[in-house]
Amino acid sequence: MVTGWAIDEPLLEQDSLRLRVVLVRHGESGWNGEGRIQGHLGGGLTDRGRDQAATTADFLTRAYRVPDAVLASDLPRVLQTAAPYADRLPGAIALRPDPRLREVDNGTWSGRLIADVASAEADAIERIRGGQDLPRGGGERMAELSARVQSAIADLAAETAQEHPAGERLVVAFSHGGPIRMATVAAVGLPPSGYRAVRGAGNCSVTELEYWVGTDGSVLASRLVSANSAHHLGAGAGAAPTD
Repeated sequence: MVTGWAIDEPLLEQDSLRLRVVLVRHGESGWNGEGRIQGHLGGGLTDRGRDQAATTADFLTRAYRVPDAVLASDLPRVLQTAAPYADRLPGAIALRPDPRLREVDNGTWSGRLIADVASAEADAIERIRGGQDLPRGGGERMAELSARVQSAIADLAAETAQEHPAGERLVVAFSHGGPIRMATVAAVGLPPSGYRAVRGAGNCSVTELEYWVGTDGSVLASRLVSANSAHHLGAGAGAAPTD
């Protein structure tokens, strides 16, 4: 008999596997505080960002079981955010840097003040806001960002089939606003151009996605569980205006 709960679940092969991916945006960085565009550049966290990272590490250890894997973008602001959480885990769980989780490459815009780019690149920004997927500052297009993020998700799914033939796999991944947005829109079935339908993630916010994985490692279905949650940071935990 189909119950009221089961009717909302996807109809999949009986032995499909479950992959949960918890995505965490980095804490406040120096360039966040200065209002600079980051992309692949930028340094580490501010004092506030380090406090956010420690608070988030405590929250993750309370809210979730010990994960099967922990991934992070290889950029300093993300590695510094991930470190307090990794330090709280058993030694067997090693932090895995993955450059595919980097922010979109903003090319020559990186390091410049948002206000300066908005003025000097007004035509390009208007075209992007109008729906054109231009290379940002001569760097990446959003579709290219989406492709590398989905490549990382596909590898996690394949690992799930290989290493967890029964039950559920939990992965915590520390990243940036852009990759988290692109992973979210893909999980709910939107194309890369649909990223504007998802609000940008705040510093140290938590987004959870769920995937059903076939025995061959392919993603059969996916959904958004929660998005941009920052209640663990308390009042005043707003989104930083840059990446």
